[in-house]
Amino acid sequence: MSNDIPEIEDLIKQFSKLPGLGPKSAKRIILKLINNKDSMVKPLAQSLAKVYKNVVRCVNCGNLKIMDKTCVCEGENKFDKICVVENLADMWVIESANIFKGHYHILGGTLNSDQSYEQKNLLIDSLVKRIKKNSLKEVIIATSATIEGQTTAHYIEDSIKNDKIKISKLAQGLPVGGEIEQLDDGTLFSAFKNRVPVTSE
Repeated sequence: MSNDIPEIEDLIKQFSKLPGLGPKSAKRIILKLINNKDSMVKPLAQSLAKVYKNVVRCVNCGNLKIMDKTCVCEGENKFDKICVVENLADMWVIESANIFKGHYHILGGTLNSDQSYEQKNLLIDSLVKRIKKNSLKEVIIATSATIEGQTTAHYIEDSIKNDKIKISKLAQGLPVGGEIEQLDDGTLFSAFKNRVPVTSE
C-alpha cells in the first residue's frame, strides 16, 4: 500500500495540487510513472530540473523565457497592438485560436477589489512602461469576466487612459464569470472581433 511509503504519499499530494487532478487521478498517474520508472520518471525528473533551473518569468512582459537570454518582448517591434491577459494559460489559448497578431502582456493574476497591485505583484507598472516605450495604437484588455478580472481591467484603464491610446476590451461571446482559458475558439474569435472601446466615465 502507498500509505506505507511516505515518498509516494507526498508525490500524490503534490500531483493533487495540479489543475484538474484530484487524489484518484493523481494516484493513477503515480502508478503509471512507477511502473515505467526508466522510460517516464527519469526523463520527467530531468525535464523538471531543467525547467526549474533555466526557465524564468520575464519582468517586462510576464512571459516565460530562458534565463540569461532575451525575451521575445525585447525583439523587433512588428506589431502595434498589445493584448493584456491574466496568465500564461490565457495567452496560450488565444495563440492557439490564431485570432490575434501582436504583443502580449501577462499580468500574473488579478486584483481583488480591496487589494493594490503591489500586493499581488502584478506587472502593471511594466505594462505602462511598454506602452510609453513602443508606438502602440491599441491596448486590448482580455481579462476574464469575473469580478476580479473586471476590477483589474478598470485599474489598468485608469493607469493608461491619459496616454492617448485606444483601449478596448473583449465583448460579445464572453459570458459573465467566464475565464479566458476555458473558452472555445469560436467564442474567443467573437469576443476579439467584437471588442469595444473603453470609454472613461
